[in-house]
Amino acid sequence: MEKRELVIIGAGPAGLAAAVYGRRAGLDTLILENGLPGGQINITDEVENWPGTIHASGMELGEAFRRHAEHFKAEFRSCTVTGISLKDGNKIVLTDKGEIEAEAVILATGARFRKLGCPGEAEFTGAGVSYCAVCDAAFFEGETIAVVGGGNVAVEEAGYLTKFAEKVYIVHRRSEWRADRSAIEQALANPKIVPVWDSVVEAIEGDGVVEKLVLKNVKTGALSELPVAGCFIFVGTEPNVSYLGEENRIVKQAKGGWIITNDRMETSAEGIFAAGDIRDKYLRQVVTAAGDGAVAAMAAYAYISGQLYLRSVLFGPEEVTALFTSSIDRAQIALQVQAEKFMAESGRKITFVDAYKNGRAAEKLGITALPAIVEIKKGVITRSASPGSIEDIKKFIG
Repeated sequence: MEKRELVIIGAGPAGLAAAVYGRRAGLDTLILENGLPGGQINITDEVENWPGTIHASGMELGEAFRRHAEHFKAEFRSCTVTGISLKDGNKIVLTDKGEIEAEAVILATGARFRKLGCPGEAEFTGAGVSYCAVCDAAFFEGETIAVVGGGNVAVEEAGYLTKFAEKVYIVHRRSEWRADRSAIEQALANPKIVPVWDSVVEAIEGDGVVEKLVLKNVKTGALSELPVAGCFIFVGTEPNVSYLGEENRIVKQAKGGWIITNDRMETSAEGIFAAGDIRDKYLRQVVTAAGDGAVAAMAAYAYISGQLYLRSVLFGPEEVTALFTSSIDRAQIALQVQAEKFMAESGRKITFVDAYKNGRAAEKLGITALPAIVEIKKGVITRSASPGSIEDIKKFIG
């Protein structure tokens, strides 16, 4: 089986930033991608909030990210990830081109646009229904079209669509948009944009192509028809996590499937990190995704370095005496300090392991209670005890 140090799943801003930081830290880094590098920014016409770049297209920025990662010799592989499994603490990434064992994995597969789920949506996708203004706007030159949604993406993309369409309706279920003030002001000042408040799409209809929307007023329940040649849907996003499976998922997830991490981008599974739009977070933007990727890569580097160190000090020598304690337990911290003093005075060698940060090492050795002192010979515990004082440690060492 192929073995790598760091495997990054996804080549959007989070994954590419992680690749840059991972390679600069000296990690053997493999990026698994399924599509163009850059992720969702590839379908964004204008990016004006990437620091230092006043204006760029999303595709330009995505390509720049990739070139940056390639400059540091990150390896790219086009494949489809079908799952991740944990076997005896080892992380196995399953793909349609084989299995890869990784020291650490960063999940950076981003999010995708949510569907309405109404009749006609699936049937007319590609025939008037679209989720990408940049991709399909030119097909509606001089036409009347609709945008469904009320957030930043919907309002901003409606503005872009007016460069092509004669009129753009923005259909929203509430009586006001949820976008930023500047985006709302620009939209309301655009004579081609017409708000349709308090309405939802009941159906999309037409003969071969989209011809009209059936709308329902959420306050009155009244139905109406809105003649349009196209419908662009921007009603939120959902994480790309299908490869994690529906049951027995290896990482904890919030409502909607968003992955839960701490501020080091660590998931609930040791050695697996998550970065970017896939996370349960407040703001999903290019800049926050890139920041997540940087943090995840450096946390992965620290994790891999720690694992390599533990292997060398616990399983490398013929014989080791190790004290496992928790760095969040005051009594155990005090016990370790006493043990360090005893080691300095007696000349006896003790390896200290923070089992709070290195739970997998303790688990592999069968240590279930802390503090614990063990004697390891050739990677196998030959003796163990649960010391309550420095005297217990001295007695164990002999």
